[in-house]
Amino acid sequence: MEAILATVSFICFVIFLLPIKTRNYFAIIAWSCLLASVFANFPKYIYENNIAYPALALISIPLLLITARNILKENETVLAVTKGTAVAFLIFAPFAYVEQIGNLLIFANVEVISFILDSIGFTYTMSAPDMFLHDIFQVEIILACTGIQAIAIMLGLTFAIPSTTRQKALSIAVVVPVIVIMNLFRSLFVIITYTEQWFPYFPEIASNGNYGYESFFWAHNIISEFGISLITIIIVIYTLILINPGIKDFMAKTLSLYIGELRQMAGKNNP
Repeated sequence: MEAILATVSFICFVIFLLPIKTRNYFAIIAWSCLLASVFANFPKYIYENNIAYPALALISIPLLLITARNILKENETVLAVTKGTAVAFLIFAPFAYVEQIGNLLIFANVEVISFILDSIGFTYTMSAPDMFLHDIFQVEIILACTGIQAIAIMLGLTFAIPSTTRQKALSIAVVVPVIVIMNLFRSLFVIITYTEQWFPYFPEIASNGNYGYESFFWAHNIISEFGISLITIIIVIYTLILINPGIKDFMAKTLSLYIGELRQMAGKNNP
């Protein structure tokens, strides 16, 4: 179901980019299916004790309502956000929907990770072409580990806002290597800390019933997603603002719009 919803979302975002009268309705469908695809993955997130995506999905429910309403109003800021998301989907789609391209990116990451692990003397075996095994614990490198989603989102932001060719080129030159390096570091961090059990803490809340999983929970679900990834995104956005100051104004307008409408919604719900 998650794959179907994500595919429908992608198709509708692409249609939104076309100059047709009904494009805004396709945008609303695209946003709705995108959020629904995250909810469809809840069983997987619960099993993995992954709290980032469920929390994001719940927070996004009122944001979806605000987005839909402003798309129908032809609000330029929200339409720009939607355009950026559509561009991000176009960048990400070949890796997600063409298995050979996605696998090429995954195994390129595996090769680099293997080289670094060998260089620092970390012992491991490959239990599968994309699976690092150390002791009895193993970590699989999947498409999400490559950082392609974050790259697509940041480039979508770049192309959604008016900029010169030079600004676009500089933005690409910043976004791609910084996020690639961050994700390589994140993968190395998770492989080493999980397989060597650096964080065997609070198994009653961090374990999913599998022996030693709590180290993966703290390394991947908490430190990587709320620490390493967040810091990297902040660095990338700050650098993009230096390249194109218009991004700062765009982000300010977007935050102002959504915060203002959230306050209005909260006010209406209060007696």
